[in-house]
Amino acid sequence: MKVASFDFDLPKDLIAQRPIVPRDASRLLHIGKSLSDRVMCDLPHLLNPNDILVFNDTKVFPSRLSGVRGKAKIQITLHKQKSELAWFAFVRGSKRIKTGDEIKFGDEFFGVIDDKLENGEVIISFMSAKADLMKQLNRYGSMPVPPYIKRTFEENDDDRANYQTIFANKSGAVAAPTAGLHFTDKLIDDIKAAGIKTAFLTLHVGAGTFLPVKSEDTEDHKMHSEWGKIDSNTAKAINKARAAGGKVVAVGTTSVRLLETAAENSGEILSYSGETDIFITPGYNFKIVDMMLTNFHIPKSTLFMLVSAFAGTDKMKFAYEHAIKESYRFFSYGDTTLIERSI
Repeated sequence: MKVASFDFDLPKDLIAQRPIVPRDASRLLHIGKSLSDRVMCDLPHLLNPNDILVFNDTKVFPSRLSGVRGKAKIQITLHKQKSELAWFAFVRGSKRIKTGDEIKFGDEFFGVIDDKLENGEVIISFMSAKADLMKQLNRYGSMPVPPYIKRTFEENDDDRANYQTIFANKSGAVAAPTAGLHFTDKLIDDIKAAGIKTAFLTLHVGAGTFLPVKSEDTEDHKMHSEWGKIDSNTAKAINKARAAGGKVVAVGTTSVRLLETAAENSGEILSYSGETDIFITPGYNFKIVDMMLTNFHIPKSTLFMLVSAFAGTDKMKFAYEHAIKESYRFFSYGDTTLIERSI
């Protein structure tokens, strides 16, 4: 399929720069047989008892670092751990970097470039113990908000709270599972009171989620790999809900990708721990996910391809045209959609 077939025009003023307060006041576009304009706190009324919401409980850590090499300023974003003290990272202005360069990020906090890879990626090793590294990142790092959210390094403090779900507890992501940002404690209580089940998986979202698709055809795109885990309790809860006639509602594309990775062709979900590089495009046969809650995505992105596979490209383009006309807010800090599977 041509990547250009997933393109659409988006006014830049619809790209949300700050989140809505409270979180569950975000608008929600329900995409089923027809379109319905709702708000996030309506969610319990859009689902049925025994449906199960599956959340991603990964936690974003402050993985963006600003340092110096000599007099040159260097900014890097860690995106995947290679070993105890070595990370894959993206470097802004990577042409100025060479193997062996030492970068200073703070007092007694240094990194050394072990290797230069393609597309601005490097391997960097830190000269500190693992526990100290996390402390140093919390001290000197900033939250890795996407590039379309305009921030200076110093303006990033509010994002430490805003760019994190209320149920985040397993550190390792360098991007938030943004559909989860719309939930509040009250909304979770209302969901449970309505007889809707909840379960949690972990997928550590990588910076690859922001990378543009550079190939002209989807067949030529290499999907990034991310680590995830579904434990036996979550697998049992999902299988039990399905057996009772409930729908599996994935909160975010990260949950969709891991659920589909772990599911059998029969629709049974198994416990899982490992990498996934699943690339879902139109023509994919979904095995377990019935509905998904997900924000509005970037044109020609792998995530817009995923929702197009779920509901149909024409339907999703029609829904996005409606959202643009009605001034919905787009991307990570924007509004959300509840999509019913129709493929």
